[in-house]
Amino acid sequence: MTTISQPWPADWWRPARPAPPRGVPAATDSASAVSFWSLIALTAVMLLAPQSFIPALAPLRIALLAALFAASTYVFDRLKHGAPVLTFGPELRLCMALIVWAVVTIPFSMWPRGSVNMLLDLYLKSVIVFWLLASIVRSTTRLRQVAWTLTLIAIPLALTGVAHFASGDFYPPNRAIEERIIGYDAGLVKNPNDLALVLNLILPLTFALLLTERRAPYRLALAAIIGCQIAGVVATFSRSGFVTLATIGAVTLWRIGRRPGSRWLWVGLALALAALPVLPGKYLDRVSTIADKDDDPTGSAQARWNDQAIAVGYAFDHPLIGAGLGNDTLALNALRGQKWRQVHDLYLEYAVDLGLPGLAAFLLLFRRCVKAVASVQRRSAATPNSEVLFAVAEGVWISLLAFGVAAFFHPIAYHVYFYYMAGLAVAAKATCDAEVPA
Repeated sequence: MTTISQPWPADWWRPARPAPPRGVPAATDSASAVSFWSLIALTAVMLLAPQSFIPALAPLRIALLAALFAASTYVFDRLKHGAPVLTFGPELRLCMALIVWAVVTIPFSMWPRGSVNMLLDLYLKSVIVFWLLASIVRSTTRLRQVAWTLTLIAIPLALTGVAHFASGDFYPPNRAIEERIIGYDAGLVKNPNDLALVLNLILPLTFALLLTERRAPYRLALAAIIGCQIAGVVATFSRSGFVTLATIGAVTLWRIGRRPGSRWLWVGLALALAALPVLPGKYLDRVSTIADKDDDPTGSAQARWNDQAIAVGYAFDHPLIGAGLGNDTLALNALRGQKWRQVHDLYLEYAVDLGLPGLAAFLLLFRRCVKAVASVQRRSAATPNSEVLFAVAEGVWISLLAFGVAAFFHPIAYHVYFYYMAGLAVAAKATCDAEVPA
């Protein structure tokens, strides 16, 4: 993939405030402010789960209410202006093709009712978030606001992880063998591996805000938040989190380290390397098992490797249909005994559940989203006053690449993690079409 060279000035970290190019009208948002802020509220509810701390909110199902309100107000606004509700771009078409294939395979599923529940209770919700982001967020201002929202949400998530580690609040079952913190009390980040994943996905967007922020106090705050996010990832003791974080660091240095005025980035890398000796010894021991799975005293690395080998065999034995949506656990149980453990690999999860056609459809969707946001970088790099759009698009691009690496270690095929970043990729493309001249 070719590197995009942005002609930043020496003080590229202090750009002028974005303004539309001369002769090009400012972009108009395609949805009302009510829809957008409902979407922001939905993001906060999904990741912060206020109902976990305020029991009175639990019966209200505030996440569902926020999603319905955002969708209904958006649909009303589009109908009111005589505009189409659905814009079938290539990304949405691929997403719909993946859903259609999942529905087609339900009659052949090992547990059809379980597949239907997976489709209705989880998968369609993720796709709705993807559609809302792609439809409502269509300006640089809104992209930046979403990035700020995620950055601010990352603060309590990361601090909770660090606080649990500092206080010794570990998982009870394997405490004597493996010290893993309890994550934040929300479904998407309760598991320490998922907490590390979310913090890693937000990190490039926070860095994009840092690159485009003019005010010194805000730059210092964003730098502190980045340090907090990295500390949160380390506190989870997640091996996949470490690999994903290393990927983000390497890609960031590759893309930004050669630009004018980026010496401070290398200084930051030197400080990070100097801090390695102060990391917890058990963390370094755990990370070392990435290179040699047999050194893992907990047995989790060996078990996951064995499950992946079994999943590969099942996928090649059932290349067309698979076990059915969400049935990879049943397929593995049938081959290696009832351990009720998913295959910890998103790609194998698609292959086992939906066969090779399902895996191919997802890979095409992933590739299309990466290409969409890469095209935004190319176009905005050559356009004056598009620094913010360029930086946010680059942040989404890095987040998608990081997800592509993390997906080898997470059973999250139908969760919202990918679809949120994919929605931002499509939103960035729509924003570029509206604000950057062809």
